[in-house]
Amino acid sequence: MVKDEGIISGLTYDEANRRIKKHGYNRLNKGKKISAAKIFLEQFNDFIIWVLIGATLISGFMNEKADAITIVIIIIMNAILGFIQEYKTEKSLEALKKLAAPTAKVMRNGKITVLNAELLVPGDVIILESGDRIPADGEIIKSNNLMIDESLLTGESMGVEKNKENKSVYMGTIVLTGKAMAMILFTGMNTEMGKIANMLEDIQSDTSPLKKKLANLGKILVVMCLVVCTLVTLMGVWRGKNVYEMFLLGVSLAVAAIPEGLPAIVTVALALGVSRMLKRNALIRKLPAVETLGCTSIICSDKTGTLTENKMTVKALFFNEKLYNLDKDKLPENIMLKKAFTYCNDCNFDFKGSSFKEAVLGSPTEKALIEAYFKNVKDIKGFLESREVVEEIPFNSERKMMSVTVREGIYTNAYVKGAPERIIERCRYILINGDVKIFTSSYKEKVNKAVDDMSFNALRCVAGAYKERVNSRSDMEKDLVFVGVAGIIDPPRKEIKDAVLKCKIAGIKPVMITGDHKNTAFAIGKQVDICKNISEVITGKELDLMKDEYLEKNINQYSIFARVSPKHKFRIVKAFKKKGHIVAMTGDGVNDAPAVKEADIGISMGISGTDVTKQASSMILLDDNFATIVSAVEEGRVIYNNIRKFIRYLLSCNLGEVLTMFLSSLLYLENPLLPIQILFVNLATDGLPAIALGVDPKDEDIMYEKPRKKDESIFSRGLSEKIIIRGSLIGVCTVLSFMLGKHYNMDLIICRTIALSTLIISQLIHVFECRSENHSIFEIKILTNKYLVASVAISVLMLFSIIYIPFLQRVFHTGSLHIGQWAIIIFFSGIISFINSVYIFIKNIKK
Repeated sequence: MVKDEGIISGLTYDEANRRIKKHGYNRLNKGKKISAAKIFLEQFNDFIIWVLIGATLISGFMNEKADAITIVIIIIMNAILGFIQEYKTEKSLEALKKLAAPTAKVMRNGKITVLNAELLVPGDVIILESGDRIPADGEIIKSNNLMIDESLLTGESMGVEKNKENKSVYMGTIVLTGKAMAMILFTGMNTEMGKIANMLEDIQSDTSPLKKKLANLGKILVVMCLVVCTLVTLMGVWRGKNVYEMFLLGVSLAVAAIPEGLPAIVTVALALGVSRMLKRNALIRKLPAVETLGCTSIICSDKTGTLTENKMTVKALFFNEKLYNLDKDKLPENIMLKKAFTYCNDCNFDFKGSSFKEAVLGSPTEKALIEAYFKNVKDIKGFLESREVVEEIPFNSERKMMSVTVREGIYTNAYVKGAPERIIERCRYILINGDVKIFTSSYKEKVNKAVDDMSFNALRCVAGAYKERVNSRSDMEKDLVFVGVAGIIDPPRKEIKDAVLKCKIAGIKPVMITGDHKNTAFAIGKQVDICKNISEVITGKELDLMKDEYLEKNINQYSIFARVSPKHKFRIVKAFKKKGHIVAMTGDGVNDAPAVKEADIGISMGISGTDVTKQASSMILLDDNFATIVSAVEEGRVIYNNIRKFIRYLLSCNLGEVLTMFLSSLLYLENPLLPIQILFVNLATDGLPAIALGVDPKDEDIMYEKPRKKDESIFSRGLSEKIIIRGSLIGVCTVLSFMLGKHYNMDLIICRTIALSTLIISQLIHVFECRSENHSIFEIKILTNKYLVASVAISVLMLFSIIYIPFLQRVFHTGSLHIGQWAIIIFFSGIISFINSVYIFIKNIKK
């Protein structure tokens, strides 16, 4: 890594802002956004709406002006509701895309900071590391072992090595290996990517599979409703009723019965759910992931920073054949171990920082090793000035070690650190009390025992070694002198134990994947209840000896995978999937991308994750916290349940409306509802209450249910039966209330008003029933969804308005009702709900 980066201060924020005004933002031209006007006009681009507009025109020509004006008002109000839903969704998704935009590490005011890549300007100095996507065109200032994938521009699959001769880097290309510092030369449309931007495909927005299914279901329902509505119309005409009136009735019934807004409401529910997830630090990149989250049965999580706090402290040190506990013992002074952990280190140093924490920038493990030996800026600066870095072989997940050669005086010496077993196998000698001795098997046994002791106490072990007078790169990791081992503690996050318990209750198996030693992984896993026995832990070496068939057969018995590399992660995901599990997998490094992409839910780290992994993922953890994954799974279940709630509500209500008209035709009754009244029902009950169900709070027992299957029908678990039974009862009760009015020789207008009120009130009672599939209306806390209460109150107010306001009475052909007539409405609206609630209540008591 480039060291002492504080020497290059980069631009000031004021200068960067001036350059943004001159050069513009660092982004490619995007396609035209859908305007608000277009979204509004698209609300009218529907076959049924066209038919309704046609019917309105016919009404106007036939001098039925009141009907025509009212239908137009209802069409416009429906369009406004649809527009508000879609416009809010569009804005929500736009905001989420901005949050998911690429970031870059840039020098500003002499400090390294992470910025949105759009804010980069020519002259900015950026830091590049393995897995980063290069944010603009530039030129390398300093580099180490830098290899870049330029296939996006050149089509060449091989990585390109960058050095002083070949120092140009381009927007959109990916850092494969190494690290570098580069200066931005061109941004936005002035980059090579900008020049060929018209050749790039437009990014297609993800379509939810559930939305597709419901769109297809909607088409089927359209056909069914049109058939029934045509039947109702023809039966009316056959019985000698007015052709125009029956045509308008049929069209109105079709408009009310067809759930044309179903896919749109699903999008709204998903978008609102995504916004709620964002508040819980989970950024959803792909909408289908929201549905899949509710099915998750396995969560494979990294340990460091996700299950643990990622706050490292050196707690133990093995040196000179002795294990030191640094809570009790003083840190043993040894210059070679100090050099191994300080020179061979990935930290960046900004000595302009006022505090030691500001001066040392890097991963928690690397910082812990520095902080063990130094307490102030002056000491670390003085120590580093005495050496000159010649060459570095960076750490990666395959090697599990890093090396650096340093010129000290007239000699070039190598310092190496990494996983103890990797260091031990490269060491021929050991340093004891200042003497270099042969690294015999007995010495190795003592080192391994110390490593085991530290690992069993959940300490992460890092070994250090050195070699004097190195002549070449190939020579720097051979015949090393072993010095010692540091034991670093990274305590579990406080909230993890509860999150793991919540997973287990919900039928989800949490799995830890780590590069740590087997014993360290087991110690942490046991602390957070991921495992109980060491037999549940398997290492990468053991995986290498297993055939895929054997791993797939036995994968369920393992809860922790230790000392694994990214290639193992891919095998683990595939094995769990072959067992029928829905797998969520976390990843941060560029090599994790294949496993993240293979998982049903790929999760990248928002803080430590590389751009490549983020692009392969479905979800980004903004706080790198395992508990956030569990919260996202819970939210996924809530969203899916809410979608089931409003599907249950919409379809049962629409079925009730169709059956009301169909049954009255079969029984040779007058039409219990007029076209204008049917349209009013659609406006009063299908809009706001259905949307309010989409934001319903979670059921208290949502995480007590087992994960649903990925291919499970939305109508499974008795939902279709609930829709058919409740819809039929709504229709029957509405017709009975109309017949009862006729029985008592009430005026036809009053009978229709009773039927209209019964239909609306029964639907508004039913909307509260739809809040839970397992609890009765007596057990539901009604006030917990204030939006639903408000929407129902508005619907009731609308109903009272058309019944008691004289002008609206004339428009909707209604009459004022007295208490006795309201008793009929309340009886027929509430009786079914009451019986159903008593049945569920008794059933739950028996459980």
